[in-house]
Amino acid sequence: MGLLNDETWTGKVFTGEWVSARGGDAPVVSPATGAEIGRIGSADADDVTASAVAAAGAQREWAAASFEERAAVLRRAGDLFTEHAAEIAGWLGREAGSAPGKAGFEAHLAVTEAYECAALASQPVGEVLRTAKPRLSLSRRVPVGVVGVIAPFNFPLILGMRSVAPALALGNAVVLKPDPRTAVSGGAVIAEVFRAAGLPEGVLQVLPGGAEAGVRLVEDPRVRVISFTGSTAAGRKVGEAAGRHLKRAHLELGGNSPLIVLDDADLDSAASVGAWGSFLHQGQICMTTGRHLVHASVADAYVERLAAKAEALPVGDPESGEVALGPIIDAGQRDKIHSLVTRSVESGAKLSAGGVYEGLFYRPTVLDQVRSESPAFAEEVFGPVAPVIRFETLDEAADIACASDYGLSLGILTANPMRGYELAERIPSGIVHINDQTVDDEAVAPFGGVGDSGTGSRFGGTTANIEAFTETQWVTMRADTARYPF
Repeated sequence: MGLLNDETWTGKVFTGEWVSARGGDAPVVSPATGAEIGRIGSADADDVTASAVAAAGAQREWAAASFEERAAVLRRAGDLFTEHAAEIAGWLGREAGSAPGKAGFEAHLAVTEAYECAALASQPVGEVLRTAKPRLSLSRRVPVGVVGVIAPFNFPLILGMRSVAPALALGNAVVLKPDPRTAVSGGAVIAEVFRAAGLPEGVLQVLPGGAEAGVRLVEDPRVRVISFTGSTAAGRKVGEAAGRHLKRAHLELGGNSPLIVLDDADLDSAASVGAWGSFLHQGQICMTTGRHLVHASVADAYVERLAAKAEALPVGDPESGEVALGPIIDAGQRDKIHSLVTRSVESGAKLSAGGVYEGLFYRPTVLDQVRSESPAFAEEVFGPVAPVIRFETLDEAADIACASDYGLSLGILTANPMRGYELAERIPSGIVHINDQTVDDEAVAPFGGVGDSGTGSRFGGTTANIEAFTETQWVTMRADTARYPF
């Protein structure tokens, strides 16, 4: 029996049960075919308010449950993600345009996230403090209450799960607003998994919706923490609004991540690494390799190899067979990508591969001889484009890498790892990979960027998750009641 029963979720939102939304419903559209493949509920601001009230009520009992009970729900969720992995990957292909490899990878990450957060539920969450008075003094981490999660379209399942799972494990309730374009794989799947895993009703609310729903989620006083993944422009608005309401916002935003190819790198491996970093999921990843910084002595050979890989990659409907790249999510995003490519060529970049599209299928593209004034250097592409910039010295490479307001991920390829590490020390970045590309994620590792890429490591790993989804409380205890001089 499948995970998703169309009659259960079609045209509805999830509040512990599937109900009609005040905001009506909206189509689920395949970017590969343009066909409507379902309908999902569309929450408005009043739906969000009602869900925040219900979540706050349900959270108290969930927080009082033993860590063993919470861990058991997370483990069952992991089992269900495993059992239904093929069905979930199918939805990621149809709805998000994910090629089979990417869809399978994302479905697997959801499994590991659930299991790791099952273990998180039993982690120590406090320490005994020294005190000069005759008492026990300690600090402990307590649930924040209700966590609001706003997740994007590109990796809809895992970018929802990496906040939903730890927040639940630590005793919080969650209101999840997935992107309306991927509300099944990023919303309905998560709702049904946790419902089947035995999560108490009301602890998880899943509300696809537009900007109105997002604004209300940030503003509602019952929602104490906002976990947002999306563009830097939208993240600034979320952070500003959260600050006005004196609540924490964890912001994982855009990137323009450099891959630095030093003169001693193996070029066949480097081209493979570079192609994966720029073309995986059509480049629609915050960590995508946005700039290839290549030593001038090997740049021509690197570009030749990278362009050959780009030309050979199959692009098409993920359901039609084994393809490397699927469709861009919608026409608006495709047009932004093509505008950046054409403007970059007009400014002097050389088109070495790609630069063309058919429908929403954009060919993997290599731009050579990109300069600092090129749009492909300065802007986040969020598409399958590999801009190549040449450098002569390590000082120049560091300067070029730092010439961006983003600081999410960094890759350095070299035969001498310590040489790469020393170079990495000079470049602000939330993530560094020596001898690998810029795209990676593991449930056990902290994740986040600096600068315009966000507010640092706020997801993944025990320490980051506990800091993200709990508050610190100071507690003292005396054997007798204290006496004071007045």
